[in-house]
Amino acid sequence: MAKGGAKTWYFSDGYLPEKNNSGIMEAHEALMLFNTSQKDADVKLDVFFSDREPVKNIPIKVGKERIIALRLDNPADIGGLTIPCLTQYALRIRSNHPIIAQFGRLDTTQNNMAYYGSNGFYE
Repeated sequence: MAKGGAKTWYFSDGYLPEKNNSGIMEAHEALMLFNTSQKDADVKLDVFFSDREPVKNIPIKVGKERIIALRLDNPADIGGLTIPCLTQYALRIRSNHPIIAQFGRLDTTQNNMAYYGSNGFYE
């Protein structure tokens, strides 16, 4: 991995959990982007689906030495795109400067809330 991250990241296991109102935490998936450089990063987010054409080139800006968290269940965070719950999808993140990317899921569909984060494949 290049110093401070990589320019292209992949996450292949997107599958938004169903929402339920049983607790104080809301089920969701999030994409965290961390820019350690001294320059703003211009990022393009591509979303691939198993049953339809991909949505590409969603613009995201990550300020210099900043981190942002994009809620993948919030269309305002991802260029107006709505990803339905229980829909298989994958992400490609392309940046003009190296960044660090991490994907996380909070699943509240059971009594024992589950959260996990994962680093993706990068090149």
